[in-house]
This record gives sequence, structure tokens and C-alpha cells, in this order.
Amino acid sequence: MSGADTFGTKFRLSTTQVVALALVALIIVATILYAARGQNFFSTNNLADLLTRSSLLGFVAIGQTMVILGRSLDLSVGYVVALSSLVAATVMNGLEGRVGLGIAAALAVAAFIGLLNGLIITILRVNPFIATVGMGLILKGFIDITYAAQEGKVPQGFSRGFGYTRIGPLPISTLTMLIIGVIAMVVLTKTRFGAHLFAVGGSDDVARLSGIRTNRTLIWAHVMCSVAAGVAGLLIAARFGLGSAQVYNTGYDLDSVAAVVLGGTLLMGGRGSVGGTVAGVMILAVLESAFNVLDVNPFLKNVIRGAIIIVAVAIYAQRQIDPLSRRSRFTPDGRRRATDFPEAVGALSPGGAK
Repeated sequence: MSGADTFGTKFRLSTTQVVALALVALIIVATILYAARGQNFFSTNNLADLLTRSSLLGFVAIGQTMVILGRSLDLSVGYVVALSSLVAATVMNGLEGRVGLGIAAALAVAAFIGLLNGLIITILRVNPFIATVGMGLILKGFIDITYAAQEGKVPQGFSRGFGYTRIGPLPISTLTMLIIGVIAMVVLTKTRFGAHLFAVGGSDDVARLSGIRTNRTLIWAHVMCSVAAGVAGLLIAARFGLGSAQVYNTGYDLDSVAAVVLGGTLLMGGRGSVGGTVAGVMILAVLESAFNVLDVNPFLKNVIRGAIIIVAVAIYAQRQIDPLSRRSRFTPDGRRRATDFPEAVGALSPGGAK
């Protein structure tokens, strides 16, 4: 390797670092735009609103990261958010003493939906796109038949505590989202499950041949994804004071995928990070805030956001996120290199998961 190659490799930024730099640059631009309009981007009210909106998408996107890392997908999350908000609000029914029961019921329903998604994908071998779109339609029908557009009532204590309480400009909901994000990062980087999930995303066949229970790993990823969407549903209920069936029209399914991809996670699985996803969520939130202050046409917003996502993915591709793909796949004696499957090898190494 030449000196130039060594220098380039040594100072090569990770995808997460690139996303973080893009977020910082976008915040600077947004600050200038706000100042030009005589407004303050860093005002307490603006930051609180931006962070609250980020929390809603952040919960869903963190869960979406788990399944995408395993080379899967969940397009039913918007309906899980809506159903969880309705279940929580109707079970609580305005009674402070039933807050815990309402939270447990909402998360249990979300976990059950994730379990069904995982079983359909792994046992029935249905494509994740088809399986979760079908599950979403089932949930939509169930919600429309069972619930009114708005139903139930959330006690004021839960509504204020989770929906509106702030520590300075930092909402409790955002703090909760960050805590869940840190937990997800620890799970992915420090546990056997995380090593197995990266291995499954890298190559399902190789992971299975390596002794990893791929079905169980992917099922758990889907359960976690739905539970994270359930937490977003709890926040919806806390903010609105009741359950909302119309939440499934807000596009959390596609927005969460966009945030994950914008954060540098590969849609083909096996590579990515929760940190990048959180940064991707913040980029979308800052963009939305900038669009609002500039009074951008709603249809044009989607055009710009879509273009930014495409450009970001193109940049990641040009950076060759997986540099191992450029290496020879065979040794001089004709055998395949073990480094073709780094996640699986890591999972089976002495210091990795068994």
C-alpha cells in the first residue's frame, strides 16, 4: 500500500461521521435562514418543537434500523403507532391508576404484531416488503372497524409527563428516545444478538452455516422494531390526550426507512448504526423546520427530500461503504477468503458470539 493510500485510509471518515458533519452543516444553514427572517433557530420553543417531532420519528427509525440491519423491512410501523396509541388511550380511559396497564397493553400489542411479522417472514418465507405491507393492511382494516378516528383518554399526569415536560429545551420524550438509542447501540455492538444480526444481514446462508439461529435473530429484530413503534404510539397518545387512528396517514413507514438510509445503513443489511439513524432523523427534522420558515410548497418539500436522500445514497455508494468488496474473493490456491464474510467470522471468533 502506498503512502497516499495509507494516509487516505487513516483519515477516512466513517459514514456516521459524514452524516454528523452533514447535520452540523445543515444546522448552520438553517440558523442563517432563520436569522434572515428575524427568527432564532435556537429559541427554546423552536428547539422543543423540533426535538419532539424528532422523537416521534426517532422511535420508529431506531426500530427500523434493527430489521434493516438484518436485511429485512417493516412497512407496518405506521399502523402499529396508530393502534398502540388507541390501545393505550382506551385502556387508560383517563384514570391515573391505569397508566401502567395502558403502557403494558400497548407495548404487548406492538410486540405481538412484530412477532407475527417475524414468523411470517422467517417461517412462511414471505418477502418482508409483502409481509409487512399485508400486515399494515390488516391493521388498517382492524383499526377502521374497531375504533373511531379518535378514541380513549389519557390521564393528564401521563400526558404532561411524557408528552410535554421538558428539561430546558430537551423534552422528556427526546431524552427517552436517546436512552433507547443508546440501549440499541449497546445491543448491536456489545451483545451476541447484535453480532448475529449483523451476520444475518451480511449473509443469511453463511450465518446459518456458521451455526447462528437466523430465524430467531430476525424474529427478535421485528419484535424490537414493533415495540419501538409502540413507544411512538404512546407519545402520540400523550401529546394528543387520546388515541388517534389517523396517525397511520403521516408516513412514518417511509420516513423511518428514509432516516435509516440517510443515516448510512445499507438497505441490503449487514452494515449501519443507530447513531447514523438518529443523525438522519435530525437531518429530516431540521429540513422540515427550514422548509417551514421558508414557506416551501408542501409538494416541493417531498421533491427536495427525495432528491437529498437519493444524493446521499449515491455518495455512500461512491465512498464504497464496504471496501472488502473490492478485494479478491479468492486466495492464490483458489479458496474463498474468510474476509468475504466479516460479520459471520466475527461472530465465530474467540472473542465474538457463539
